[in-house]
Amino acid sequence: MDNREEVREFLTSRRAKITPERAGLPSSSRRRVPGLRRSEVAALADMSVEYYAKLERANLAGVSPAVLEALARALRLDDAERAHLLHLAQAADGSDAFVRPRRRRTRDQWKPHRSLQWTLDAVTAGPAFVRNGRMDVVAANRLARAFYSDVYATPGNQANLARFNFLDPASRRFYPDWEQAADVAVAILRTEAGRNPYDKGLHDLVGELSTRSDDFRTRWGAHDVRHHGTGTKRFHHHAVGDLTLAYEGLETAAEPGLTLTIHTAEPGSSSEEGLRLLATWAATQDADVTRPSRAG
Repeated sequence: MDNREEVREFLTSRRAKITPERAGLPSSSRRRVPGLRRSEVAALADMSVEYYAKLERANLAGVSPAVLEALARALRLDDAERAHLLHLAQAADGSDAFVRPRRRRTRDQWKPHRSLQWTLDAVTAGPAFVRNGRMDVVAANRLARAFYSDVYATPGNQANLARFNFLDPASRRFYPDWEQAADVAVAILRTEAGRNPYDKGLHDLVGELSTRSDDFRTRWGAHDVRHHGTGTKRFHHHAVGDLTLAYEGLETAAEPGLTLTIHTAEPGSSSEEGLRLLATWAATQDADVTRPSRAG
């Protein structure tokens, strides 16, 4: 991906989101641009207008951490946006080669270590899976495979959660809060693009989704990023109905760039009962697959 274009559009989009009132500046009815002017951002960051304009033209190479922090304060960036700005600056001057995780092999080449699969299989109370930054599911326990049965069933999807979200109509049933799920998926991909702008697989995925989905293309243009580590989501599984599940996402130390996600239900809730029903359903599906044919 073009790092310079990414820098330019990210800074421009963040500036457009900050109102003068939010920044503590006087407002004016004669304002021609949404959000702040370049001169206002420069004043808030204690730098010249010329220097800020240079940064917004994607000249981040060699910019000091102090300048990046001042810029982050002026634009009211949250933690995820600050990290994204840092990754963009590192990519701009080439230092990302020293700080980003080592280049990942493709999903088809990478296989989970036996110990990782054992760990996933030991989680029996809820779906547990590992994904990469492109949202490919690269390892899962039995309950996760049953939980995401629609994802695995889609021809050509390659067990990719973003592709399922935007290209498969079944996702709108699976995610009752579809708009929120779509926002999160794009924010994860946008974050990964800043962290690893040279990932060809990610570039190809973004191109495919941008071409085939207006919903994706609009969200991608917003340049929103976020950390996606913990929370609660609603789902509707075709076999067991509605589920409200908490999730925890953990970065794996042994394989940089991979995230382990575990879904659980509140003890004693209807969703906990739903997960037990899902486990039973998964066992019957496995039995159907392994049952020998009686033909002959």
